[in-house]
Amino acid sequence: MTGFGLATSSNPEFNISVEVRSLNSKFMDLSLKLPKLLSDKEVDVRNFITDKLERGKVSLAIELTPTGKQELKVKYNEALFTAYYTELKRLADKTMATYDGLFQLALNSPDVAQNTGREEVPALLWEKVLGALGEAVAKCDQFRSAEGSATEKKLAEYIRRIEKSLKFIEGADGGRVEKIRGRIKGSITEFFGNEGFDANRLEQEIIFYIEKLDISEEIVRLSTHLEYFTKLLAEPQSNGKKLGYLSQEIGREINTIGSKANDAPMQKEVVQMKDELEKIKEQLNNVL
Repeated sequence: MTGFGLATSSNPEFNISVEVRSLNSKFMDLSLKLPKLLSDKEVDVRNFITDKLERGKVSLAIELTPTGKQELKVKYNEALFTAYYTELKRLADKTMATYDGLFQLALNSPDVAQNTGREEVPALLWEKVLGALGEAVAKCDQFRSAEGSATEKKLAEYIRRIEKSLKFIEGADGGRVEKIRGRIKGSITEFFGNEGFDANRLEQEIIFYIEKLDISEEIVRLSTHLEYFTKLLAEPQSNGKKLGYLSQEIGREINTIGSKANDAPMQKEVVQMKDELEKIKEQLNNVL
């Protein structure tokens, strides 16, 4: 599901900004954008995100903006730099060369630049970053939860519409059988007259034919599937796979009812149920 979360914090050295964006995906696809100072914390950040968000195409960006005077991370050996520069000038004078580039060459000479130590994340800064990260992820999760609640309401509404159509079909089923029986008998009588066919054999064939049109089992199974679907929606844990499988079973029963119905008003309801089922399948793409 889509989600967005933004959180900010600060300490005496940095302003901290954490932004989390999430798009729907079947798996966790995490993209990180971290400042150099936090590069050693990438594993910790990844573990934090995957623990909080089950899946999604998630992008995380953390920015550290300096707020005051920053401590130098590199110092220069002035005496050694001067010695290199003087020697380079002497060689340039000896060869009558220009002084262009001598400063940079001396600056990059061995042991002139001295790292003051390995750059590490101060404990208090990391604590602030973790706080902002937790807040941003929580906001993103709330965003996704709100979208999930809206999706749940839509799915429940689609199921109710299918149930309404199913009740109509169930009520019309008894009259449909008698109507088919009368239509077949009327057609046979009209074609053969009162003589020329075996009434008992005709009745047996009609019963055999009507048994093929019986949809009582499909109605019971479809009703059970719809009831179970509604139950799964109410459960707190994610049931996306179960709902996806159940929607396939619902579609199978609807198709069977449609092939057996042989009745225009019932076929109309079948088309309506198929339309609602397609909406359900589309929404399930966003369900965990």
